[in-house]
Amino acid sequence: MKSLLKNLFIIIVIFLAISSLFSFFSNSSKDEIKKITLTELARQINEEKVEKITVKGQELEITLKDKNQETSTKEAESGLTESLRNYGVDSQKLQQVQLEVSDSGNSGWRFWLINVILPFILPLLLIGGFLWFMMSQAKQGAGQAFGFTKSLARLVNPGEKKSQQTSFKDVAGLKETKEELMEVVEFLRTPKKFIDIGAKIPKGVLLIGPPGCGKTLLARAVSGEAGVPFFHISGSEFVELFVGVGSARVRDLFQTAKKSSPCIIFIDELDAIGRHRGAGVGGGHDEREQTLNQILVEMDGFEPNNGVVLLAATNRPDILDPALLRPGRFDRRVILNLPDINDREDILEIHAKNKPLAKEVNLRQIAERTPGFSGADLANLMNEAAILTARENKTEVNMIELTSSIEKVMLGPERKSHVLSEKEKKIAAYHEAGHALVAASLPNMDPVRKISIISRGQAAGYTLKLPTEDKHFHNRTEFIEELAVLLAGQAAEKLVFNEITTGASSDLEKVTDLAHRIVTRFGMSEKLGPRTFGETEDLIFLGKEITTEKNYSEKTAVDIDEEVSILVKGALATAQQILSQKRPLLEKIASRLIEKETIEKEEFEELIK
Repeated sequence: MKSLLKNLFIIIVIFLAISSLFSFFSNSSKDEIKKITLTELARQINEEKVEKITVKGQELEITLKDKNQETSTKEAESGLTESLRNYGVDSQKLQQVQLEVSDSGNSGWRFWLINVILPFILPLLLIGGFLWFMMSQAKQGAGQAFGFTKSLARLVNPGEKKSQQTSFKDVAGLKETKEELMEVVEFLRTPKKFIDIGAKIPKGVLLIGPPGCGKTLLARAVSGEAGVPFFHISGSEFVELFVGVGSARVRDLFQTAKKSSPCIIFIDELDAIGRHRGAGVGGGHDEREQTLNQILVEMDGFEPNNGVVLLAATNRPDILDPALLRPGRFDRRVILNLPDINDREDILEIHAKNKPLAKEVNLRQIAERTPGFSGADLANLMNEAAILTARENKTEVNMIELTSSIEKVMLGPERKSHVLSEKEKKIAAYHEAGHALVAASLPNMDPVRKISIISRGQAAGYTLKLPTEDKHFHNRTEFIEELAVLLAGQAAEKLVFNEITTGASSDLEKVTDLAHRIVTRFGMSEKLGPRTFGETEDLIFLGKEITTEKNYSEKTAVDIDEEVSILVKGALATAQQILSQKRPLLEKIASRLIEKETIEKEEFEELIK
């Protein structure tokens, strides 16, 4: 668009210049000065009105004694003096007139310019220039059209931007993952020792893990460690509007990579083009499927593909086509899990390198308070703490900023402008006090870290429970107690105010979902036994779960609903019983919340001691 506007502007300027040129010469050639005949000129000479006559070829420029200007044209066959005498001019009167003959060269080029060049030659030049311009534009457009088939992969050559390169030292945790990738790097560096023993280089390595766990960061580290050309591209960059572009770009990418082998190709978000074939709209003619077909052929087709390792990342391995995952294509699948407490501490230390931390900052405590955080979450946490420190004009990051950033990442920013009325503040205080008291009373619940009735994100208040250690398995008792804690807020409202509000709507959604999963997914129902109910169908071209197929009878559906109701009612009864027995403690916690709005772990433990 910018190029079109620029060319249009140039054309307009050219036409304006030509128009100005025409205007100049037309104005200069206009008969603005009075033109007279030779008879009139002869009369004026006899009347002694003429002072000077300048001869320019056939043109006469006449200057009268009153300084007026006139023009005339003499006869071509004879001289001016002879012509004037023929018209009866007195010889003595003619001698009084100053005659001057000017160089006629200017009139010659002027004649050619006005009569030949401007009307004939210049239009031909303009038409020829316009045709050349149109042909060059068409050629450029054709070049752009053919350029669609060129790969958009960016190349990182070994040794480039060493200061900006990432290595495995910059990636905390993921020990086993780095070992797997280090084998690939070593194979590319020194392939001879592997080839001598009969080992073949893996053709593809698939990085699988939840968002933010470090898949792309590891790919950058492989680029820095390998010392070979590294091509990186996103899966979405293969598919364009035009049919066949995706597969053509795949061919161009692998052809370019083979010329630079040994090398690594990294495709981020592989699921954009690697989804299961035959599940989308368009069948085998779908453009995305043709792109996938070309990748399959390039990875393990008739032609050998030696020295090119394909590295890819996805967080949706369940929707990838089985042909991608077979041996000979993606030989290795490397699983990246969320970091444990030790890895979280290491990640925090990496992101704290360029930040001035106060002496009392304990990153181990921050790691303990952030179970379930990914590497991206921890990086965001440290960044938010630095931003908060700068906003408050401090020179060091303290524990206060770090703990506040944990809550901001988990729940959202504080909404101090969201002021509750006294009645709503009291309801919120008893609601959160109910959650906290029931959680502290049940043996398998995580300890309460903080209670607040200051709005954060969508929540009017919150009770923050964090585990003391990482958990990978959960039992039925923990789930039942979690249901009781979730329902404790509404139970406290009913107990104190004999009324319930909409403040528990989010809790009820979580309760319903958890109870349903206990029965239908985890097989923890005593009545229905250890089995799952319902098969989830993926509509792959929409990229999300859209429906669940019932693989059970209507009677079983009734039993599922009954079991869910039993779990929810039992958890509500547990919460009500605890709150009734410990009503004074509930009042005590709620009063302190109304007074201070926030209760930390130490103060809460002191209250319930």
